[in-house]
Amino acid sequence: MKRHPALIVVVVLFVMAFLSGVIPLPYYSIGPGPAREVTPLISVTGHRVYPSSGKLVMTTVRFFQLTPLSALGAWLDPNKTIVREEVLYPPGQNRQQEQQRAVSEMDQSKIDAAFLALHTLVGYPKTHGTGALIESVVAGCPAEGKLFSGDIIDQINGARISSQAQASKVLDQQRRGAEIDFKVTAADQTQDVKLTRGVCGDLPDPRFGISLIDPFPFDVQISSGDIGGPSAGLMWALGLYDELTPGDLTDGATIAGTGEIRLDGTIGPIGGITDKVVAAEGAGATVFLVPKDNMKELAGVDTKAMRLIPVATFGEALTALEKLGGTLGGATPVPRPSPAA
Repeated sequence: MKRHPALIVVVVLFVMAFLSGVIPLPYYSIGPGPAREVTPLISVTGHRVYPSSGKLVMTTVRFFQLTPLSALGAWLDPNKTIVREEVLYPPGQNRQQEQQRAVSEMDQSKIDAAFLALHTLVGYPKTHGTGALIESVVAGCPAEGKLFSGDIIDQINGARISSQAQASKVLDQQRRGAEIDFKVTAADQTQDVKLTRGVCGDLPDPRFGISLIDPFPFDVQISSGDIGGPSAGLMWALGLYDELTPGDLTDGATIAGTGEIRLDGTIGPIGGITDKVVAAEGAGATVFLVPKDNMKELAGVDTKAMRLIPVATFGEALTALEKLGGTLGGATPVPRPSPAA
């Protein structure tokens, strides 16, 4: 049978091209992700909300595992960086574990943002709902994988819980090795959870490994979709603040930003700041709120018509927007929820 060299070459090249597009490499590309307006993602029930004429936008970073073909495209793209797999997934941690960690960080950031906005506006935590709200869960502690940020502790050992202070007092009285029954509400479902106070990471004292705050005085829901990590916290807090006040923080402008928010109001640095600047510019933002500790990374970065404003606290962010023409508004009274709420 006569062979056709040209046909063989074509087939080989086709196979090579196919494989170059499907074989995964131990490398990832990192670049600007979608920029999303936060206000439509925030839902408030039990309190009046006010529309805004502008936009508050959170920025994200997107990463993909590379193939030989996509690696070439990423290498040619000035807005993408190529990193080894272990940069995103440290040794001993798989993709599923990293995804769970990112979701947990996002859940905590939403709770911290709501805590801060409500504390600033409506007399919270003096006025609060019943139970105790789990703000965070410490890795390596008994509660990990059993209790989660956003769960409400309704009962401990059959006793109804009315506040964070009561829950903390009850838990502090439990001896090491004692099994405790929790009744919690998670995603509108009641669950029973058993935990034993014990080893908690590298901490010397036995603990359960949960941080508690008082539940919010009315329902606040924030939809983060497929976005993980803590860096949207600042924009969640600003978005909820703007929703709850008659003033307009944006003065009709598109304001982007990023930063991890903490319960004390400080703003922590985040990763991928240059990518988020690109995402903000793509969203048409005229102002980008930058965690103060990230500003050095943006030295020499040309942001064209977009102004970079460093902020170290939530209060500084509010003041910066007020100086740009935004209105802080004022809080409206919030009735104490009934026992059945």
